[in-house]
Amino acid sequence: MFCEKSWYNEQSMKSYIWKNIFVVLVLAAILTAGVSFALRNKNYLATASVSSGLSSISNIPDNVIVPPQKLSNPPQIVKAVYVTAYSAGSKKYLNYLESIFQNTEINAVVVDIKGSNGYVSYASGVEDVAKYGLYNSAIKNIDLLVNFLHSKNIYVIGRIACFEDPIYSKARPELAIYNKIETVDLTKPVLWQDNNGLSWLDPASKDVWNYDISLAHDALSHGFDEINFDYIRFPSDGKAETIGYPVYDGKTAKAEVIKEFFSYMRQQLAGEKISADLFGQTTVNKDDMGIGQIIENAFENFDYVSPMVYPSHYANNFIGFLNPADHPYEVVKYSMGSALAKEKAYLPQVNLAKFRPWLQDFNMGADYTSAMVQDEIRATEDSLGADYAGFMLWNPSNIYTQDAVLKK
Repeated sequence: MFCEKSWYNEQSMKSYIWKNIFVVLVLAAILTAGVSFALRNKNYLATASVSSGLSSISNIPDNVIVPPQKLSNPPQIVKAVYVTAYSAGSKKYLNYLESIFQNTEINAVVVDIKGSNGYVSYASGVEDVAKYGLYNSAIKNIDLLVNFLHSKNIYVIGRIACFEDPIYSKARPELAIYNKIETVDLTKPVLWQDNNGLSWLDPASKDVWNYDISLAHDALSHGFDEINFDYIRFPSDGKAETIGYPVYDGKTAKAEVIKEFFSYMRQQLAGEKISADLFGQTTVNKDDMGIGQIIENAFENFDYVSPMVYPSHYANNFIGFLNPADHPYEVVKYSMGSALAKEKAYLPQVNLAKFRPWLQDFNMGADYTSAMVQDEIRATEDSLGADYAGFMLWNPSNIYTQDAVLKK
């Protein structure tokens, strides 16, 4: 504000007017240049929007950020893509992800809370995460990420890989599967490893169950809409004859152990949305395939059952196809039709899970085109009919075939 003396000073007044005229002219020039730049660089502005938005928010102290709440109006048909923790923590990737939201029917993401490497992606409040240094800093601010996704009306699913966990196995070897041939002293077990060199936790250990459930509770407190559980099984490869279990008695059927875990999760996470990832073959097999997974055991304990019906993962000559990967529609339709038939035959028909399969959007067994991904989606819809509840696309590189899911 001007002082009283300068207000009545005519010369100062004239000087002030000319200065303001000059400022207006400069601002007009800047504005014209800015508009010209914007018109020439629409794509830049679109891709910069997420990065600049996150940057401005990330400068706010953590205690100022509004704690995320669950999405108020979650989609009835979930169409999701899988996102690793490192992708979710990258502003550049979030720019790419926003383009997916704008151009396609994708309305949900599955983000790693704990991947199969065992690391926890954000600074979880679970005691053991800090105690054993299990946080890998992939996602710097989980509340910021969830708020951003919810601002785009995106349903956020947190993925927890349960029993394949090399990091927690090292931190708590007394809970881990060990090599009974190489272990001399059970107080110093030699950890067993699968064909990929990864260690596993004992699927029968209640301490392990509680650890994974505590991670789920913490994620839900940060506004995650649903928790997805993966690797909920016994190991499927490696030298099984050398496996030693610290808790599992070796006599109880593996399927009973996993079923009890399913039931325990439902009890501990009552009222929350939870989903289970199962081998695709559970849709057609009657046995537990030696890993403890029987699809019927999941029906009463989850909101969604997600068989991984990747055509490339079926054995040669499955339903008469030398290479099942070349026949995505037929493989997915047969598998999900079989799964639905199993559920319709299951009693009692009360509060049973919906099916929301994982579909292949990666090259394995065949080069997957947009038409092939669309075939998988169409097969899911055709096989489930009125029970159709959506799908989730998996690509380990997190780059998706947008042409397959463009908005109509």
